[in-house]
Amino acid sequence: MLNVSAPGPWSRVTTDTQIGQPVEIRGGWGGQVNDEIVRAQWNRVRGRLRDEFGEATFKSWLNPLSLDVVHGGQVRIGVPTRFLRDWVATHYGDRIRALWSKENAEVSGIDIVVMPNREKVAETAAGADAPAAARLPAAPATAEPVNVADDISAALDPRYTFDNFVVGKPNEFAHAAARRVAESDTVSFNPLFLYGGVGLGKTHLMHAVAWHIRERNPGRSVIYLSAEKFMYRFVRAIRFQDTMAFKDQFRSVDVLMIDDVQFMGGKDSTQEEFFHTFNALADQGRQIIISADKSPSDLQGMEERLRSRLGCGLVADIHATTYELRLGIIASKAEQMAVDVPRKVAEFLAHKITSNVRELEGALNRVVAHAQLVGRDITLESTQEVLHDLLRANDRRITIEEIQKKVAEHFNIRTSDMHSTRRARQVARPRQVAMYLAKQLTSRSLPEIGRKFGGRDHTTVMHAVKKVEELRGVDSSFAEDVELLRRMLEN
Repeated sequence: MLNVSAPGPWSRVTTDTQIGQPVEIRGGWGGQVNDEIVRAQWNRVRGRLRDEFGEATFKSWLNPLSLDVVHGGQVRIGVPTRFLRDWVATHYGDRIRALWSKENAEVSGIDIVVMPNREKVAETAAGADAPAAARLPAAPATAEPVNVADDISAALDPRYTFDNFVVGKPNEFAHAAARRVAESDTVSFNPLFLYGGVGLGKTHLMHAVAWHIRERNPGRSVIYLSAEKFMYRFVRAIRFQDTMAFKDQFRSVDVLMIDDVQFMGGKDSTQEEFFHTFNALADQGRQIIISADKSPSDLQGMEERLRSRLGCGLVADIHATTYELRLGIIASKAEQMAVDVPRKVAEFLAHKITSNVRELEGALNRVVAHAQLVGRDITLESTQEVLHDLLRANDRRITIEEIQKKVAEHFNIRTSDMHSTRRARQVARPRQVAMYLAKQLTSRSLPEIGRKFGGRDHTTVMHAVKKVEELRGVDSSFAEDVELLRRMLEN
């Protein structure tokens, strides 16, 4: 078991001020354990960590760890910052516990807690069998309570950093805006609103901002969570009549990050609370970062005043990936996995898997896993074999060009009319139907659909979608036409 929460009652490790003086650790495994034994075990754990992860990694992440308390099969380890605690727990926590268990089978868990201003009295010597005379560091009177934001905030994915984010034309604006916010000590844009289709990198950027802020300024409190989790906490606060504590928690942070805010649509009481939380933070000059699958003006089921607030800062759209960006993502992912992916395979994947980054990475993971498990090289033939189901599904995907052609044929107009500026009803109505079907049958964003229809604005597409939906509700003949076109395109 690995814990990163605030600790409960412990028996303190008592140390003498003289290096090498034997002391006792109270409440340890079944009674009292000689300090020399525990020091030797800790030194061997550190030595093995150094050997396994290398000198550079050890110095950067593991050297600051200090042994604090041993009690009832639990080992408590102190780190100087919350960021380091989260990083060590995510990347090395399980390995540290396993190594301790090898040293003593009665170890059942590791607690990693923040202990600021904790200076190491003596650094253990390198190697697995470092001398046991190195003194345990002096323990502070109390461990720092974990910041309330850490208790509320969702876990951050260590893979989602700026270093691992591949920048291309479709996402360069959103990336630049996110970096500006992460690197600024003051509010740059309030809110920063990131939106785009599924799997295009919104969540990656959100996590990257949170990681960067925590690393750059560990003292700033950051809450990152989904809109669904925000709703859950709000409902729970109402149920337990604890809304004041809820308000205090969310309105006292430095940075509030809400992912997938579209799920608040239709939840009036949650929107009301979020609106007041938004205003309270904005009035205090605190940073707010939001993500959604649509722009603020397109969010369904949102109060007008909230849509207005969400759109009053900087709105950054993440477009669908280009071939060049997909190729870059494959190269970056392969480098992270330390796998050699042939150029032909990378190009094949970039051409075939066009829906979103998540599916592209999943396809590469399948290809690499297959090659490693069966002990074969990655080839174009093996890639096609492993991904046959995914490739079939992508081959069936409908394009905007196909929709335009089919709708033009059905209404007996020219395909070029889809891009023209003509506003005659016999042209405008089929164009609106094509925009509607493009929105329903593809993963393209509204701005991208607009560009495919002669460079029109996303608001034009939104108007077309609403108009077609209205007409379908009142004109059965029109509704049948639209449904027929949908079935023809999907088959």
